[in-house]
Amino acid sequence: MGAGFASGQEIVQFFVIYGIDGRKGCILAMLLFALCGGLLMYMAHRHATGSYQDMLHELMGEKASKIVDLLMAVFLFLGLSMMLSASGAVFYEHLYLPKEFGILSTSVLVAIFLFTGKKGLIKSYNILVPAKLVLLLIITGYAALVVEGVQVEAYTVFLCPQEKSWWLLSSVLYVAYNFALAMVVLTEYQSIGSRRDGIWGAIWGGSLLGVLILFNYMALCKFLPVILHYEVPMLYIAGFISPGTKVVYTIVLWVGILTTAIANTYGFAQRFSSFTSMNYSLSLFITIALALPISLQSFSALVSKVYPLFGLLGIIILVVLIAKAVKEIIVEIVCKYP
Repeated sequence: MGAGFASGQEIVQFFVIYGIDGRKGCILAMLLFALCGGLLMYMAHRHATGSYQDMLHELMGEKASKIVDLLMAVFLFLGLSMMLSASGAVFYEHLYLPKEFGILSTSVLVAIFLFTGKKGLIKSYNILVPAKLVLLLIITGYAALVVEGVQVEAYTVFLCPQEKSWWLLSSVLYVAYNFALAMVVLTEYQSIGSRRDGIWGAIWGGSLLGVLILFNYMALCKFLPVILHYEVPMLYIAGFISPGTKVVYTIVLWVGILTTAIANTYGFAQRFSSFTSMNYSLSLFITIALALPISLQSFSALVSKVYPLFGLLGIIILVVLIAKAVKEIIVEIVCKYP
């Protein structure tokens, strides 16, 4: 649940634009998140993988994993740039502060959280994600189920692509993109929990994420076409509910930006350090500094260009993960119950 999700921009571009078919996409995304999350944690514990690089090696072998790892590193870097850009959009559109101030503020916080490496990554997620989850459920659930929107019904017909079956591909791409990023964080948890807890935690987490996607979709559809003019459409809806709700949601979005930026920065800085033989701290600061120029681009433009490409890479990872995990589960069952 990163900034792209909390902002509503991801949901608009991957689900809302398909009209009623977008709802089917939300349900499919829920099922895929739960299934693939559970399989990932099964594989992580079965093979004792402590990083996403180890997981890629287990799934794809030495040669193929190096290629995918390189591509992952590129997208992690671009993901960091997008999160910094999202921070700038929030500060400019809704706090009426300079975009550059938002970008620099987030950069500093990311550096502070990740200065201690893996320990900082896990600690930040254990603190920030539960708070973000509760607030998102309350606000998006209220907006989806209670608030009366201002939708222009006829406009939704114009939004839908001529090929309505694209909702299926769009949903899979959305899951694949987010799952590729989630793999960076989830594999780090393998060493601090049991296999059973890891698998069920991933399944319930994926299911809950699907509910939030559906709530966001329902809320955003109520405010078409107005929300299409905003970089951060969910903040517009929060402001429609009340000024206080907008303030709270701004905090939620800020946390979403932080958690996603933290994951992307950690993954890339780790690889950059390994590749260049620099110490981790120096790699961390170089990573953030290099991302700053790209972050000055439009957030929505970056989402529309980078996310689908990262999604294609994620599809490869998902297909290999499902195939290998199912095969190993069958072998384990046969060995246990001959």
